Amino acid sequence: MLVSPAAERSQASLLSVLQALLEDQSHRKLFGLELGSGTGQHITHFAPELPFITWQPSDITEESRNSIRAYIDATKVKSVLQPVFLDAREPWEKWAGLPQSSCDVIIAFNLFQYSSFSTAEGALKGSGEILKQNGILITYGPYAINGVITPTCNEELDQRLREMNPEWGLPDIDVLRQLAFGNGLRLERMIEMEENNKCLVFRKV
Repeated sequence: MLVSPAAERSQASLLSVLQALLEDQSHRKLFGLELGSGTGQHITHFAPELPFITWQPSDITEESRNSIRAYIDATKVKSVLQPVFLDAREPWEKWAGLPQSSCDVIIAFNLFQYSSFSTAEGALKGSGEILKQNGILITYGPYAINGVITPTCNEELDQRLREMNPEWGLPDIDVLRQLAFGNGLRLERMIEMEENNKCLVFRKV
């Protein structure tokens, strides 16, 4: 079981966001996909509090998928499926066999800044196909806005990420908004979160 201190710090506030956005649909069964599940801490924390959602975790690394399996076993959650390999850069047809218009909600937390822009691009393209009409994609992390990164700590984070991998770094919200729009998704809400992060809520139109 891998442990991410950042995931631990953010899981309560992210759960609150999910509850606020999805509780009005708690009378029906929903299907949710998590892109870049990482350790598995988030999804196994959310699941018991959102029992009307069946979750499909995913990650590109075997190490992360093993950690997710360990969290599922340890927490004994019933509404989290076994993790699958999914590379968001790939066309949606290669997204672990998920059918078109099969997801009510897709979440991608702390994914875009730790991956190339092609991951964000693929995630938005794929979400536009995989989400049901009126479904939502929720992303979380630090972002640039119109090419500007604030505050200083986020600037420093962006610099550190780019030193680790030149393709990494904080994505720009306006670029994501335009890309989403081109794939049938509308940026509906931007929610301020702790530690200079934001949740972006895109809706399939």
